[in-house]
Amino acid sequence: MKKSIVPLILLIAISVLAVFMPAIPTAINTEGMNSGDVAWMLAAAALVLLMTPGLAYFYGGMIDTKNIITTMLQSFVAMGVISVLWIVVGFSLAFGEDLGGMGLVGDPSTYFMFNRVLDAPLFGTIPLVLFAFFQLKFAIITPALITGTFAERIRFKSYILFIVLFSLFIYAPLAHWTWHSGGFLFKMGVLDFAGGTVVHMSAGFAALAASIYLRNKGETKSPISPANVPFVLLGTGLLWFGWFGFNAGSALSAGALAASAFATTNTASAAAGLAWILFDAARGKKPSAIGFCIGAVVGLVAITPAAGFVTIPSSLFIGTFAAIISNVVVHWKSKTSLEDTLDVFPCHGVGGAVGMLMTGLLATQAVNGANTTGNGLLIDGSTNLIVIHLIALVIVVAFSFVGSLILLKITDLISPLRVTAEEMKVGSDYSQHGENLFPADFSNLKEEVA
Repeated sequence: MKKSIVPLILLIAISVLAVFMPAIPTAINTEGMNSGDVAWMLAAAALVLLMTPGLAYFYGGMIDTKNIITTMLQSFVAMGVISVLWIVVGFSLAFGEDLGGMGLVGDPSTYFMFNRVLDAPLFGTIPLVLFAFFQLKFAIITPALITGTFAERIRFKSYILFIVLFSLFIYAPLAHWTWHSGGFLFKMGVLDFAGGTVVHMSAGFAALAASIYLRNKGETKSPISPANVPFVLLGTGLLWFGWFGFNAGSALSAGALAASAFATTNTASAAAGLAWILFDAARGKKPSAIGFCIGAVVGLVAITPAAGFVTIPSSLFIGTFAAIISNVVVHWKSKTSLEDTLDVFPCHGVGGAVGMLMTGLLATQAVNGANTTGNGLLIDGSTNLIVIHLIALVIVVAFSFVGSLILLKITDLISPLRVTAEEMKVGSDYSQHGENLFPADFSNLKEEVA
């Protein structure tokens, strides 16, 4: 049997299994449901999903013309792959009943194939199914973030296998640790409002692992000329817009906390975009469109864990210093052998870590007394929260980095990760998908391959 037919057979088998799952109840519990919260969370979930196409444009505009389609498709296909995986077992692993009472992972049988999700008690004031699909959008964009690291260099089928493994063995456990009431980081008192740890640090340090694993030792890295700067601007706009659902939606209700998170999100992004280009100017570089866009995204990353725990002035501080720190790391990385094509590690790994530490410094119960486990060090001098976050930082970095290295090796053994030199020459758009940004170039590409 050809290996290429196995995924199709697997999808067909899952689809057939779904037909025989128990029927949903005719009467769904609505007692305690708030229609305003439901409306806001439906909108927020849609906003978060929009971030993945935004990411596709953001990354696609930065890459060269012969790899635009494959780079963008890697984001889009994550919407399909992770959606199916989440229904089957992903949601259970992340938010199912704690397996063994150890706070490490959810019981995969809790909501297998979304059984019991529709007839479950409300999650606060919204249906559990709505919470599950809101969280699905986070699960989709996390592996998609990593694509900026191995843009141009990875086989498409190997990418699919890697994001499945990453979602099952890195993302779902981290979500359980941090956001499930039985998770051990949750019990420690770690604060992560919207995914600085679960989303950005996991993707960022997986990116670092990939940049080490896939680097070409002894070879000079070729600079990449962005194919379409307006694509980058469009992608940034979509990400910024969608991030309001990402952060403000994480309040899980339409109230003052959502409004506060909305405000801190915009403020941090604005400050970071300005800080990036001003820092570039101070170093003698011209302020660039791509610089502002990268800075704005770094600000969004850094405010994510803190959005519902800090004041609006604090978000200004977080965005500014996160951008400067990430900018310095980007400059440092350019002098190393690391092959992080689109700087995922400096922007998401470092940006997420900075945001996590800033939360330990600046979180205040005046903003979110109900969910804040303590004030930050710079608020009242308490060291408890920052110490907890430092410990969690080490755990998450080690787990995401080492775990991703292992998964990259497993993927490589099953399906070689790297494209060949010939495939890289003609570009992944043609070699992986038989498509090209400019169809007229097909004849030339065929000649090169021949």
